Amino acid sequence: MPLLLKRKGPGLIRFVMLALFLLGTLLPFYWMFITSLKGRQEIYGDKLTFWPEELTWANYIETFKTSNFPHYFANSFIVSIVSGILVLIVSILGGYSLARYRFKGKGVIMLLFLGTQMIPVIIMLVPLFIAFSELNMLDSLTSLIVTYTAINIPFCLITISGFFQRIPVALEEAAMIDGCGRLETVVRIILPIMLPGIVATFVFAFTAAWNDLFFGIMFTTSESVKTVPVGLNNFVQKFDVNWGEMSTAGILSLLPVVVLFAIMQRYIVAGLSQGAVKG
Repeated sequence: MPLLLKRKGPGLIRFVMLALFLLGTLLPFYWMFITSLKGRQEIYGDKLTFWPEELTWANYIETFKTSNFPHYFANSFIVSIVSGILVLIVSILGGYSLARYRFKGKGVIMLLFLGTQMIPVIIMLVPLFIAFSELNMLDSLTSLIVTYTAINIPFCLITISGFFQRIPVALEEAAMIDGCGRLETVVRIILPIMLPGIVATFVFAFTAAWNDLFFGIMFTTSESVKTVPVGLNNFVQKFDVNWGEMSTAGILSLLPVVVLFAIMQRYIVAGLSQGAVKG
């Protein structure tokens, strides 16, 4: 028996640790989901239930009918999509330049990009707030799009540059010998090969913008420009918290990211694997 425990012990410990980690990760989502399906009396009742005694979709109906959640959802979607596309365009152009061209100060530029990832976001708040105030961009979706684009570009540009470096230069040279220009070579030959990396980069930029709360709170005040993380706070009233509708809004806010990961999963895994073994 001791010998069996000695052989199986490490594996058993890993299993238990992974099971506890999985439980701790999924439990909040499960609790939020079942809360969204409970009636108001059951939510505020003294009895703790791990599954709704009576399933109801009332919270989902009320969330769409009585709250501004659809508007918050649309704002988050616009901000995340636009900033993700802008990040992708700049990262592809900049990443290609860093990967294929030699120029003075290239190492310094790379260090500066890496250095920006070590700066706490709180330090960027004051200069951004002043700049947006001077430009009359506060309380608008534009301020959020500019912020998320600027913050996500350094990391995404370095990541895309790594993907470009993995593709042999000889492939581009062969395409040019066959008559393709540089732009045509990149668009028709290189970018399709890099599709997993491009998708992984876009998903990163989209998710970072979708989940942000800090800049959303600081730069927006009007209901018409609030995003989902900021708008969820409206379910907290002065003397009450509407747990049912708040849980419903939380579950619905997960859908775009979950759907995006489900559709792009194979590209994301391939892209991350390529980045992990970059030579």
